[in-house]
Amino acid sequence: MKKVRTRFAPSPTGYMHIGNLRTALYEYLVAKKDGGDFILRIEDTDQARLVEGSVDIIYSTLAQVHLIHDEGPDKPGKYGPYVQSERLPMYKQYALDLVKLGGAHVCFCQEEIIQGQRDAAEKAGVPFKFNDPCHFLSATDIDQRVASGEPYVIRQTIKPGASTVFHDEVYGDIEVEREILDEQVLLKSDGFPTYNFANVIDDHTMEITHVVRGNEYLSSTPKYNLLYDAFGWERPVYIHVPPVMKDETHKLSKRNGDASFQDLVAKGYLPQAIINYIALLGWSPEGTQEIFSLEELIQAFSVSRISKSGAIFDVEKLKWMNGVYLRAMSEDEFHALVLPYYADAIHIKCDLKEVSKMLHQRINILSEIPEMVDFLDTFPDYDVAMYFHPKMKTDKGICLRALDASLHVYEEIQNWNDITELQTRLQALPALLGFKNGQVYWPIRTAVTGKQFTPGGALEIPYLLGKEETIRRTLIGIEKLKAVE
Repeated sequence: MKKVRTRFAPSPTGYMHIGNLRTALYEYLVAKKDGGDFILRIEDTDQARLVEGSVDIIYSTLAQVHLIHDEGPDKPGKYGPYVQSERLPMYKQYALDLVKLGGAHVCFCQEEIIQGQRDAAEKAGVPFKFNDPCHFLSATDIDQRVASGEPYVIRQTIKPGASTVFHDEVYGDIEVEREILDEQVLLKSDGFPTYNFANVIDDHTMEITHVVRGNEYLSSTPKYNLLYDAFGWERPVYIHVPPVMKDETHKLSKRNGDASFQDLVAKGYLPQAIINYIALLGWSPEGTQEIFSLEELIQAFSVSRISKSGAIFDVEKLKWMNGVYLRAMSEDEFHALVLPYYADAIHIKCDLKEVSKMLHQRINILSEIPEMVDFLDTFPDYDVAMYFHPKMKTDKGICLRALDASLHVYEEIQNWNDITELQTRLQALPALLGFKNGQVYWPIRTAVTGKQFTPGGALEIPYLLGKEETIRRTLIGIEKLKAVE
């Protein structure tokens, strides 16, 4: 039995699209499930779409999610080079060999001829399929025109015959009539291969056993198979995966500005949470487990459980999962992670480790941090109506008594750096006043934050603000309440 070999073959055209990353993940899991190799290949034949720096983004993305390739441009093996533009002479030779085998032909047709047939098909209301007049050229005529320097392409030859059938591990047996297949260009006039030709040559010469890709390539696979057959090569195992959807009818698309992996990381999502989530977009494990390490995914993954239907990218579900990963961190790990987010959000001098403790169990994405802690720097001019909470059963009198009592606590504490003393004194207030906890803590928190929702409460925030600022804000709250009729 052959060793399983899969490949991730991205085009360096910008940030890593979520759908592409999920394909890379599935390719990695297919390989590692059976102890195989995961190959990185850079497909840069479409020179017009290349974006500077994109190759570095590919390396960086794979490293961040720990999809470590066994071979690639930076890890040479016996099947290299691993960049398509460095393999050009090979493609041309294979194209010429295919012509000799009858699987391709030389075509001199200019665009106006092709467009003319396309316009005629449209006028007749029939699907367009190019009928290449170059099929009828003699070998002598071809040699003369090539020798004269006339531009040409090498185009696939699809001979009439029975329908072509192939098996896909997800979609089963698929049969396609040859008559509907167009004769695609394999080698362009500039000597560069098309994607459809290069990936077949590369997959064969790199001994790729399993081809994992989006189901949009199902319609092209019969043409790929005819190339394999013409060369007399063994076809790979096909695993076509459903798309990642934006909604019920629209796919996620880099061209439409949908979130890339880099966008999600910039918004404060953890790479390990992202990879965990996208694994479940189109694949379902046995049982109810949703949180997986990469090693657990390798063990649990099965191609048989890949869905035929597209999976909707649910940001709220990703947010929840990201929160699970954040809360699973140790306090020290979490603090180190969030510390850079404080640089632009917190300018007062305060105990940042205590801020992290306050946030740790309360946030889902790191980008929430600035808005959650902005009250530390900027005290808003809030509506006094915030004090009167139906659930807490607070009124003017209760709130004033709570704030007066808290003010006495603040003024009496000598060592503000001792959070234990401050919290112990505040915790004693409900019993001393004969109030429920919420009747005391709600007005205290409102007074010191001016916000309806905060990550911490009455027991944490005064310590962070410091004695002077806490007293100042509490006095403002008392004055607001006294002004209420």
